[in-house]
Amino acid sequence: MGDISKKIANDLKEAIKNKFAAKTSTLRMVTASIQNLLIEKKVTELEDSDLMKILAKQIKQHQDSIESFKKGGRADLVKKEEEELVILKSYLPEGLSEEETKKIAQKVITETGASSKADFGRVMKAVMQESKGRADGKLVSSIVQSLLKG
Repeated sequence: MGDISKKIANDLKEAIKNKFAAKTSTLRMVTASIQNLLIEKKVTELEDSDLMKILAKQIKQHQDSIESFKKGGRADLVKKEEEELVILKSYLPEGLSEEETKKIAQKVITETGASSKADFGRVMKAVMQESKGRADGKLVSSIVQSLLKG
């Protein structure tokens, strides 16, 4: 079992024992996603990269929910989603800064010879792989678009 899986499992046990409701429900959702992927892939253990994808997907879902709840004037639900978001983010390695992300994007563009908007998808995919899930997708998208324009 990877380090992240062990940490999630141990933290879930501790959250249940200490009656931390938000952390318990958040980690149960992550654990369910892990179990589903294990069944889908027919394996007994996931790579850390798979776990990063699960966490990134759930973080994105929470961010989308926060935006929706803000628009709907549901401050109570925004607060709950933000609490869960902090918990999820604590399991990911620290994200890349805008400057670090830009350097990776420039390197990928140079290596691939990309020069126009038609290369956007290829560059985007390579930058996301190169950053190993540590770069924010929206930030990468805006950086790649600006670099391919100019």
